[in-house]
Amino acid sequence: MKRDSHWPTALLPAVAVILSVTLTLTLSAQSQESHKATARGKAHPPTAAEQALKDLHDLVTAQQQEIQNQQQQLDQLKSQLRQLLDATQQSDAAAKKGQASADQARAAADQAQQAASAAQHTAEQASSSAGAANSVLAVANTQEQAQDKRLSALSDVLGRFRFSGDMRVRGEGFYQDGSLSRNRARLRVRLGLDGRLNEDFLGGISIATGTLGDPTTTNETFTNAFDRKTIGLDRGYITYNPVAANWLSLTGGKFAFPWTRTSLTFDPDLNPEGFNEKLSFNLNSPVLKNFTIQGIELLYNEVAKGADSFAVGGQVSSQLKFGPVTSAPSFTLLNFRYADVLLAESAFATQATSSGSPAIPIPGEGPGCATGAGLPSVPPCAFAANGMTNATFTDSSGKAHFLSRFEYADFILNNQIKTGAARFPLTVLLEFEDNLKAAQHPLDSSGAVISSLGSQGKAYLADVSLGQTKNKGDFQFGYSYWRTEQDAILASFAESDQRAPTNIVQHRVYGLWKIRANTVAQYTLFFGRTLNSSLEHAALGTGVTAGEVEPLLKRQEFDLVYTF
Repeated sequence: MKRDSHWPTALLPAVAVILSVTLTLTLSAQSQESHKATARGKAHPPTAAEQALKDLHDLVTAQQQEIQNQQQQLDQLKSQLRQLLDATQQSDAAAKKGQASADQARAAADQAQQAASAAQHTAEQASSSAGAANSVLAVANTQEQAQDKRLSALSDVLGRFRFSGDMRVRGEGFYQDGSLSRNRARLRVRLGLDGRLNEDFLGGISIATGTLGDPTTTNETFTNAFDRKTIGLDRGYITYNPVAANWLSLTGGKFAFPWTRTSLTFDPDLNPEGFNEKLSFNLNSPVLKNFTIQGIELLYNEVAKGADSFAVGGQVSSQLKFGPVTSAPSFTLLNFRYADVLLAESAFATQATSSGSPAIPIPGEGPGCATGAGLPSVPPCAFAANGMTNATFTDSSGKAHFLSRFEYADFILNNQIKTGAARFPLTVLLEFEDNLKAAQHPLDSSGAVISSLGSQGKAYLADVSLGQTKNKGDFQFGYSYWRTEQDAILASFAESDQRAPTNIVQHRVYGLWKIRANTVAQYTLFFGRTLNSSLEHAALGTGVTAGEVEPLLKRQEFDLVYTF
């Protein structure tokens, strides 16, 4: 290996130190000799060698100083180099890290690009789906709007109508001296819908329990081995009541009584059929508050060949006010034509349980034929669910006829008096009814004319009550008395809860308590007897013969009525 002609830079400090030490020692020795010579008094100037050594010493010292300066510069260079090296290493590490980050960024960018592409594809699909959804939504919105319109129209229609009805549970008993007592439980259910068909027309329909052969009751007795109870059409009508002339009402169908009447002439459960025309005017005068006039046409039997049976008439009524007294007088004239048909009704009309001669069972639910002297026991027969108490006779051909014809002249005066206690008004009702076509003399139990007795065509009623049943907690108490002669009214349509349809003296005591806004508890006691037991078809109790006074028949009714 070729030797380097230069000393290593690292040895220069050592060489400088050695030379410095050597020169120092040499100069020191010479100095000591000089001192000694001086001391002996032999001083002499430095020699050339001493001068050369001294110069060499100075040179070495200067060189050493320079070496030290270079060493310091070298150390600084080393420090700077080390810093540079560290920086380079850090830069390399950072570069490598940056490279890795760049790689990761590129990978992330690639993934992002792929995700963006997928998102773009998804967005395109979503856009397509959104378009389809918008189309479906538009169709759905159209359907919903159409449905809303239908619902709105249905709501408008339903809003013009109201449901109504009631359920009544009754326990009742019959008690009369000389007769067996009787107890039974009964149910009445009625449901109706009525309202305004449009701005000028009203209408309604209702159904009710009750045997089809008895229009005077909607009760069903708890009997017949838990069988289902009969429900029939109780009402169905249309009324023309124009907005421009609300004083006018024209009604046709099977409807509730539009004229003033009481139980003296018709049972409250009966709904007549036919037509009614009413003109009612509300007035602002101090006394006369209302004036009403109406025409009545009732149809109760139609036949294909022969005369139809009907009733025609009318009523005039008003409302008067005298201080605390409000009075409602009315007068009704109603003429029944061809009423004899009621003595020869079909098995369906009477719901007879047997027919023919000899009698054979048929699936009727009752009440069946009304029996009496000379009246057939199988259809065609008398229609009177609570008994035929009018006078009848049979002609030479065997056909039954009423002894009287029937034209009601009925006057009612209903008065309500304020007592100072708003919950306890006093009501006084008076009624007088006269059958203008009643026979001049009645018949006895054998069918012979009783010339000593005059016409049996009048009826009277008086009812007094205190209180009302408008609000929860209200009470009402009352007493009624009526007296109905044999031919005052048609027995077929009379009140069903009284002793008999006609030829009776009847009393009624009643009390009502409104337990809740829609619930009423009621107690009624009927007690009455036959007016004249000598007359034909008189309803007599056990052991009573013609001419005797019949013991009072008492009938108790406990009712709970829920109305909706």
